[in-house]
Amino acid sequence: MKSIKQVLPIVALTVLVVFYITGFNRKSDADMKDKAFNYSFTVKGLEGNRVDFTTYKDKVIFLNLWATWCGPCRVEMPSIQKLYEKTQSEDIVFVMLALDKDGEEPKIRNYIEKNNFTFPVVMPSGGLSAQLNVPTIPTTFIISKEGKIVHQKIGTTNYDTEKYRKMLQDLAAQ
Repeated sequence: MKSIKQVLPIVALTVLVVFYITGFNRKSDADMKDKAFNYSFTVKGLEGNRVDFTTYKDKVIFLNLWATWCGPCRVEMPSIQKLYEKTQSEDIVFVMLALDKDGEEPKIRNYIEKNNFTFPVVMPSGGLSAQLNVPTIPTTFIISKEGKIVHQKIGTTNYDTEKYRKMLQDLAAQ
């Protein structure tokens, strides 16, 4: 018969594996699709300039939450860059919201420059809207001109597809 000292590590490991699998593959606690987007927060550019998120009202917004330390985020960024290049329009705004620690702007800037990304990158400036309290990153929201969340994707995705180009272009044409 095995002692508790022998079984406990196996139980602990099993609990951790179950938590990891369920915690990172679940939908957001609050699925935001079809909800009104709350613009009441501020972001700042990597140079420190603050932008009230209401500036983006009446535009289609591709909002991606990411960080330089997030491997899955780095995997999807080239496809976001391609989507950005193929859908540039006055009616479509890309907002790449870096969740790195305050003060890591040089690290973010170096990462963006090294990879030749040209989409706009910002960081939180103060508190974020509660709806952006997501279970994991990367998380992407697509918001209509009317301020409705029409798409929410948690996890890595290939955004360089006809589906996403058409979605953004159709929303911009409305």
